[in-house]
Amino acid sequence: MHPPLALPIARRRFVQGLAVGGAVAGFAPALLARSATASTPELRGTEFDLELAELPVNFTGKRRVATAVNGSVPAPVLRFREGDTVTLRVRNALKEMSSIHWHGIILPPEMDGVPGISFAGIAPGETFTYRFELRQTGTYWYHAHTLAEQTGLYGAIVVEPREPVAAAPDRDYSVILSDWSDEPPLQIFTNLKKLSSYYNFAQPTAGDFLKDVRRLGLGKALDRRAMWNGSRMNPTDTSDISAATYTYLMNGTAPSGNWTGIAAPGERVRLRFVCAGTATFFDVRIPGVALTVVATDGQPVEPVTVEEFRIGPGETYDVEFTMPDAKAHTIFAQSIDRTGYARGTIAPAPGMTAAVPPLDERPWLDPVDMMGAMATMDGMGGGEHAGHGMTEMPPKARHARTEYGANTDMRVDYPRANLDDPGVGLRGRSWRVLTLADLRTPGGDPDPREPEREIELHLNGNMERFIWALDGIKLNDARPLRFRPGERLRVTLVNDTMMAHPMHLHGMWSDVEAPDGSFQVRKHTVVVQPAQRVSFRVTADAMGRWAFHCHLLYHMAAGMFREVVVA
Repeated sequence: MHPPLALPIARRRFVQGLAVGGAVAGFAPALLARSATASTPELRGTEFDLELAELPVNFTGKRRVATAVNGSVPAPVLRFREGDTVTLRVRNALKEMSSIHWHGIILPPEMDGVPGISFAGIAPGETFTYRFELRQTGTYWYHAHTLAEQTGLYGAIVVEPREPVAAAPDRDYSVILSDWSDEPPLQIFTNLKKLSSYYNFAQPTAGDFLKDVRRLGLGKALDRRAMWNGSRMNPTDTSDISAATYTYLMNGTAPSGNWTGIAAPGERVRLRFVCAGTATFFDVRIPGVALTVVATDGQPVEPVTVEEFRIGPGETYDVEFTMPDAKAHTIFAQSIDRTGYARGTIAPAPGMTAAVPPLDERPWLDPVDMMGAMATMDGMGGGEHAGHGMTEMPPKARHARTEYGANTDMRVDYPRANLDDPGVGLRGRSWRVLTLADLRTPGGDPDPREPEREIELHLNGNMERFIWALDGIKLNDARPLRFRPGERLRVTLVNDTMMAHPMHLHGMWSDVEAPDGSFQVRKHTVVVQPAQRVSFRVTADAMGRWAFHCHLLYHMAAGMFREVVVA
């Protein structure tokens, strides 16, 4: 049985962010989540002292305790410089072990901050000193590699080039998207283990069927229901956790708080988006403003102009645009399941607002999200771009024997390999939406060697039991993946589920390949859509033990994780 909402959704939206505008009884103003116009603190230099501690907050009308860094949620923006060696002394003032992982930063394994891999964690009351050299530039982020990531321990990193390579934008803002819950993260995980659809109230109804009859006709409407009923899958299962418990934040500010960045007409603006959502993909747009994507995961890309892009947990996207006029413009980031949104404003002055778009209708997964290439061959469609005009069935997937057990309830025999699909809920837009096929790293393959060998991993699980695994094996039962020092290898990921998974390899770059095997784009977090096959190349140039996992926090906790050993 689903738990009742503490507040009706409309009421929850009304109270979201009230605390960010003024004092709440019983809270010192200095401890409140920041106001709409206040900037996230920024720290620069090579020596940093960071303290992890509890912080009273109120995002929903209820007083709760977040995990802050130096009294800030999000944590301060850290601005490093390429070539510098930075020292970060992190004191844990919490009651439990914690950590900081420097997401996307190339560093020694003992500095990576993943408890249980090459690091023991930071015990309560202790200080751990991180020290590493910056060998890259761009937008990255840092976060706890524990459940404290859900409670606010995340912040942006900007690594500036030692020598400027282009004219700096007039305005430069980090925009962190996250999901907050008044429930403790362990309670959320327990609820999902009890019932995987605990937070999904959008089950298909008789009203939905009547809508399908009017839109598709009776025969196709019945076929559509028969397909989903026969598969025992839920067509609205795009996200494990919804606005039933989540409030979506932009730079630590709830929607009604309206975080605001200032820009005058004609100024060039760079927004550095970081998805710190623990379970949420966001679809981002500024209605009426074209966005030029100039970087992803810290790495420059050939500029591509779009009106909307999807960002998954762990990813970063840098976009630029010219402020078109003296009006306010809404930064709108709706969750993939369309139950809520984060919202901010870019405007010439504080206090200005613009219309907030309505949430899209909640999307259903298409047949291609369940059957991959087979759906397009059967003429079942699957939305614009979903099948990439395929005329031949790809080779049948290889499934390990370990995938035929209680940990796996679905296998895709013919996964699709196209990268030009924006994903469920974004297909058929009247404006241009970014796809993985649009992203190209300039200058070609950073390591042009042909891969010496291939490792194929299947992303799967048991949806009803909320088990998530690789090749049907959870982390606790898995052997490490072993890379040979210096080798160039191909990692192929096959998504046997109907949910997208952002896969993050620590310590090394993931060089995504196009379907024909050519180099596409360098990333540190690779999103694999439902029933899709994606390959990337890795140069095993980082000795030691590393983490490789889904960046949906509760999928990682449930077992979609491997240790990688380079030795």
